[in-house]
Amino acid sequence: MALVLWLGTQTPAGLALSDAQQLVVETWRLVNQSYVDPAQFERIRWRRLRQRALEQPISSSDDAYRAIEGMLSPLGDPYTRLLRPRDYAALQSTNQGTVNGVGLQLAARESDQAVVVIAPLDESPAAEAQIQSGSEVLSVNRVPTSELGLDGTAAALRGPSGTSVLVSLRDGAHEPRELELERRQVDLHPVRSKRLRVDGHTLGYLRITQFAEPVPEQVSEALRDLQDQAIEGLILDLRNNTGGLVSAGVAVADALLDNRPIVVTEERDGLVSPQQSGPGQLFDGPMVTLVNSGTASASEILAGALQDNGRSRLAGGRTFGKGLIQTLIPLSDSSGLAVTVARYLTPSGRDIQNEGIEPDLTLGEPEPLNPGGDGDTWLEQAGKLLAGELPGQGDSES
Repeated sequence: MALVLWLGTQTPAGLALSDAQQLVVETWRLVNQSYVDPAQFERIRWRRLRQRALEQPISSSDDAYRAIEGMLSPLGDPYTRLLRPRDYAALQSTNQGTVNGVGLQLAARESDQAVVVIAPLDESPAAEAQIQSGSEVLSVNRVPTSELGLDGTAAALRGPSGTSVLVSLRDGAHEPRELELERRQVDLHPVRSKRLRVDGHTLGYLRITQFAEPVPEQVSEALRDLQDQAIEGLILDLRNNTGGLVSAGVAVADALLDNRPIVVTEERDGLVSPQQSGPGQLFDGPMVTLVNSGTASASEILAGALQDNGRSRLAGGRTFGKGLIQTLIPLSDSSGLAVTVARYLTPSGRDIQNEGIEPDLTLGEPEPLNPGGDGDTWLEQAGKLLAGELPGQGDSES
């Protein structure tokens, strides 16, 4: 990747930058050349921030990390951040379909940067403890998350299987509660499917929990299998899908849309890049898509494309509202950098950042805690909604 020329304050003559200092310069250059909003650099005096970072004593990787975090903070973008080696490796593992820890997907709340739960992962310690989307994480091992920050909180929750971690949360207006959770390796199982019988009709159920690399192929296999079972309609479940790889979400949209717009990305300097699906669909029957406040990022791209194209009605609750796209960049010491490089709009031009997507049909509270499992009233309602749109009446087999 080509790097822009470093134009800031020079080091004294004859003094070379140390490896740790080079890491700060490397980070500055990469953000400087790729961040979606270069106008922000003038507002925060970006070059001066690099100079201040290099004026600090930097003799180790930890010194460099602290300097980088301080340099990035004034951007005001919680998604543009340094990923220390362990965090970067963990994120790469997640993109492959596994995670090691308690299974919480986290975000920084825009209004006050508080660490909040987007969603617990299925079959994780967090899900078993019934931690709810929207809960505020107050502390980990009694260290306040206001000190840890988003990445520090995520890192503190991860760890070797069999070890325990103490988490304090606030669920909505309730009093804080403290939980001891045992870490373990959590397989994301990002794609799950089954056949349903609703009011005499045969429906397919397809749940995508995370957009990891294997997802497009797994979705293709699941749709072929469901159609072999003669499904008449499909319920797509994107509840608590916090996103992941945008390319995977776009690939699934391509499989469900026939030569229709998927998403419009607005890149640096206003460059607009529309993406269109190809001809043909893996499934062209009736659909209903379930969403909730844990539906974020790449899953919102998919939901927005389905809704705007009239391909599927959305049912459930308003989505999370993350309309920014990041790229991951490896740094020279095995750490990494996440940089916001684009905004996205739905095909009709909606900017959903901090707004989310309103479903066509809002489903009632309380929201089921176990999507796709026993007692999932939202799935039952979606099934009846879809079955009611199908012609005729099937047999009474259950």
